[in-house]
Amino acid sequence: MQVDIVLGVFALIFVAELPDKTMIATVIMGSRDRPVLVWLGATAAFGIHAGLAVAVGGLLEHLPHTWIEAVTAVLFAGGAVYLLLVPEATEEEAGEEEVETAPRGLRPVATAFAVIFVGEFGDLTQILMANLAAKYHDPLSVFVGSFAALATVAALGAFGGRYLLRVLPIGMIRKGGGVLLAGFAVYTLVSLVRG
Repeated sequence: MQVDIVLGVFALIFVAELPDKTMIATVIMGSRDRPVLVWLGATAAFGIHAGLAVAVGGLLEHLPHTWIEAVTAVLFAGGAVYLLLVPEATEEEAGEEEVETAPRGLRPVATAFAVIFVGEFGDLTQILMANLAAKYHDPLSVFVGSFAALATVAALGAFGGRYLLRVLPIGMIRKGGGVLLAGFAVYTLVSLVRG
């Protein structure tokens, strides 16, 4: 396991997941139920998603290196455009809808697990994790960094989401994440052209 990859993946996935609909869903669930139970359910679902993404990334790493770099650059750019252009109200509505459609008879852990498990399929961060696993050829480091970032975002949402959103508006978080992903897109594209 390489610490620099773990830390880099952590930073990238953390920023990409923070303004996501599942973060908003976690904030809502954490304000309705015991935050620790919401965090446990959300973290379990994120763990499965990180494992699936890294496994898919292992398959992708058999593609030519230039293809992986090109796809990664496009995904970073797409994520940046999404964060910069999709209004935060759209994400808030999607997060609230995921909570409202969750089965009411389940305990908070199971509800949080179900909401996050369903909401994360095909999500930007899941796609980024797969590409990062293919790019770095170090699935353990990518998994550890991704899972730690997702568990941290789940903790922020469940335990302090309402306060966090009062201090740092979701629009600012989304714009900062968009700028960071745009920077990663440019860096990856420059590396591809030079390589």
